Amino acid sequence: MPAPLLDVRDLRTSFHTRDGVVRAVDGVSFKLKRGQTLGIVGESGSGKSVTCLSLLGLIPKPPGRIEGGTALLGGKDLLTLSEPELRQVRGKRVSVIFQDPMTSLNPYLRISTQVMEPLRLHEKLSKSDARARAIAELAAVGIPDPEKRMEAYPHEFSGGMRQRVMIAMALITRPEILIADEPTTALDVTVQRQVLDLIRARQRELGTAMIFITHDLALVSDFCDVVHVMYAGRVVESAPVDVLFANPRHAYTRALQRSIPALQPKGRELPTIPGQPPNLAQPISGCAFRERCQTRTREQCLVDRPPALIQLAPGHWVQNCPGCLGEMD
Repeated sequence: MPAPLLDVRDLRTSFHTRDGVVRAVDGVSFKLKRGQTLGIVGESGSGKSVTCLSLLGLIPKPPGRIEGGTALLGGKDLLTLSEPELRQVRGKRVSVIFQDPMTSLNPYLRISTQVMEPLRLHEKLSKSDARARAIAELAAVGIPDPEKRMEAYPHEFSGGMRQRVMIAMALITRPEILIADEPTTALDVTVQRQVLDLIRARQRELGTAMIFITHDLALVSDFCDVVHVMYAGRVVESAPVDVLFANPRHAYTRALQRSIPALQPKGRELPTIPGQPPNLAQPISGCAFRERCQTRTREQCLVDRPPALIQLAPGHWVQNCPGCLGEMD
């Protein structure tokens, strides 16, 4: 069996604040194969983005601190690389499409400067060669009249066009891994599908593996191969996408699935998850979801220790909490 492209084990990232130590990522492990799309799903604050930003050394230090774990990419541990070494990885071997294209592009620089920069930095191309590659990449992501639009500034583009520029910047160096951090959050519904289809088409064309971060479980149903559901900094369930939708086991996964509008009869009130996620600055002694659990066995949620992950079937892992594995009300 071939070795995974990326092997993350027991990643722990905390933020040391005046209110206490926020354990944003608490023992996350996953493997990413070449060409695979791995989805990370969960509510805001569950640790999705911090997990991926930790791999590239992009969390603010201080207050952020990687407390432990390994992240092997081609035999090298990303968590132990120096800043100069990480700069050789970012934008070359691993690229990121950030959430908000409105703020991710530098408003003072022309599009040409920003799209050409990865090529000039990582591949040492001449200005003319980098410009030719940049024009071709903008055309590939659907920018009309790319040679002319190269000289425009970000404010002259719509939100959808700016996100296409971000995709071009992320993929122009043919990275091994693409991290898409909620890439459609700032876009209207009519543009979201176009952008997602574009990312998937370019990913397949280049053979790039992808980590797709989202709070929307519905998006991963036809977009991802494997899904990790995160809650309070931990993975509560992990499975191939078809298994996760056919047989979700953890109460949180089932609650997320029930809240998908398309799965509910028209006119019926949309189910919601009561309460709020726990304060991660406070120690969590047992099941982090127990205060919001809606199963008939919620009184059995663990209170003395965090639930351990167990394997129910090949590739299907879930936190072993008796309360969260019971039938839903």
